[in-house]
Amino acid sequence: MSYPREYESSLQRRDAFWLQQAKKLHWFKEPQQAVSLKPNGCADWFADGELNVSFMALDYHVDNGRGDQLALIYDSPVSGAKASYTFRELRDQVALFAGLLKKQHVKKGDRVVIYMPMIPQAAIAMLACARLGAVHSVVFGGFAPHELAVRIDDATPKVIVTASCGIEVNRVIPYKPMVDKAIEEANHKPAQVIVWQRPECQAELLPERDIDWQQGLQGVSPAECTVVAATDPLYVLYTSGTTGKPKGVVRDTGGYAVALHYSMNLVYGLKPGQVMFTASDVGWVVGHSYIVYGPLLAGVTTVLYEGKPVRTPDAGAFWRVCAEYGVNVLFSAPTAFRAVKKEDPEGLLFAGYDLSKLQRIYMAGERLDPATYEWTTAITGKPVYDHWWQTESGWPICANPVGAAEHPIKPGSATLPLPGYDVQILDYKGQPVGPNEQGAVAIKLPLPPGCLTTIWNNEERFVSGYLSEFEGYYSTGDGGYKDDDGYVFIMGRTDDVINVAGHRLSTGEMEEILAQDNAVAECAVIGVHDELKGQVPVGLVITKDGVQVSAEELTARLVQLVRDEIGAVACLKRILVVPRLPKTRSGKILRRVLRQLADGEPVQVPSTIDDPSCIDELREQLAG
Repeated sequence: MSYPREYESSLQRRDAFWLQQAKKLHWFKEPQQAVSLKPNGCADWFADGELNVSFMALDYHVDNGRGDQLALIYDSPVSGAKASYTFRELRDQVALFAGLLKKQHVKKGDRVVIYMPMIPQAAIAMLACARLGAVHSVVFGGFAPHELAVRIDDATPKVIVTASCGIEVNRVIPYKPMVDKAIEEANHKPAQVIVWQRPECQAELLPERDIDWQQGLQGVSPAECTVVAATDPLYVLYTSGTTGKPKGVVRDTGGYAVALHYSMNLVYGLKPGQVMFTASDVGWVVGHSYIVYGPLLAGVTTVLYEGKPVRTPDAGAFWRVCAEYGVNVLFSAPTAFRAVKKEDPEGLLFAGYDLSKLQRIYMAGERLDPATYEWTTAITGKPVYDHWWQTESGWPICANPVGAAEHPIKPGSATLPLPGYDVQILDYKGQPVGPNEQGAVAIKLPLPPGCLTTIWNNEERFVSGYLSEFEGYYSTGDGGYKDDDGYVFIMGRTDDVINVAGHRLSTGEMEEILAQDNAVAECAVIGVHDELKGQVPVGLVITKDGVQVSAEELTARLVQLVRDEIGAVACLKRILVVPRLPKTRSGKILRRVLRQLADGEPVQVPSTIDDPSCIDELREQLAG
């Protein structure tokens, strides 16, 4: 089916379309109805269906001749460790660990918090929870104890699964003391903590509460799969909230499985037996969807990588992994490729590897600026695709549907809405606007399968945060526009639109222009308070390694560039050359923190920040 027909079918014949996709998976009880509408305008998906995602992702492939195919490849340049698991080996490890959880009385509906580094045991723990029908909540390994405690109190887990340590470039981070401190602070006390001991750092265990993972498996029987309803929750994943209190996004089981399986070919063009390398972390939605569940559901080999895009050991790290394992699709955040670009601007390291099997490169997590797109395309000679989605959506909202029909790439655009997503651009009154007119990006209800169903223990926050801004729509919080061909351009969060003397200007557009300069490796533009104009833009740039240019010369060049492209109305006159920008661990630039620093407001440093030490450096520069 062509993309236009498929897209229209998904909206006009919703039930038939999604039931057809559901038939491609193995259900214990196949659903007869796709959509059950709820009073809030959202939907329960496949409510009469019964399944087990762990069975679909592992046992099904073993039972159907893929038992000896590689399911998961582990590569850890920070520890030097490598391992691989066939579908049969991974199924057996998951079933055994599920047996250990079952021995601790974990059952359907119970919560398990997973606080792990990027090691195979993280994926095994997730799949083991799914096997039992337990709800997992993965917390990024290394999060501060207070932030872990907040999540423990919200999710009230029966068990915490952790490792003795995480490993970063040139340092080992003990995890167990942070878990102990979090449990001490939390009001809710988990019954057990299961610890995977790593050779780089052995954790001290409390005999009355803690269990050594390896020793605990002795004498344990493998657990069978628990039958769950399609509407039962699979996991809770916390994302930053504007109030400072994280939101627990709830993902259902059946809708998520169907959406991910559908997306593996439609978005990524992958078939069973091929290899996907998603350079993210299981603590993020990208890791849930496209390191663990999506590839395994589709019979695709997944690469789990414990390293960085640079300095483990160099900017050729991604290319080495792709060459070594015959990767067909590479997926990471634009910030990762900008880091590679900064350290290897000529792409000399890329040339040293055989990348003949690499078919496509994908980026998401933040807007893919045209400069990064063009550099990656030029260096690799591979198609590079931007696609746009959120923790809340669980799978891409807009992408190039290569599995149906590849569309021409337009730099700066995430291409087209995917089937199931009725994406609209609305004005502040909630009315659709015309082509090329910017507005709020919203999705007409109901959302397709795979999207969040609520906020854990807080339906009111779900409705107020996502469904109340525009009646009948899910509000994405992003601004953008559609062009004459229906391509969607995401210009950044709606709070990144600044108002300069009555002119609404996109900071994303200004960033695009700054990034065109050959000296600029990375940049951010923020709006700061101005007595006369309300707000004025300030640019922060990181220069490429080895570039010789004075701050004065670069400022003059960039100011003129913006003036030429946007006009004097942009009013960008201040450029700061900085050594680094505050980012989340997933690579998103924390523009709100930058705005607070610039305006002299109290800085709300989110728990997701990668390196808080850069705050003080920037405070001095922005204050000056």
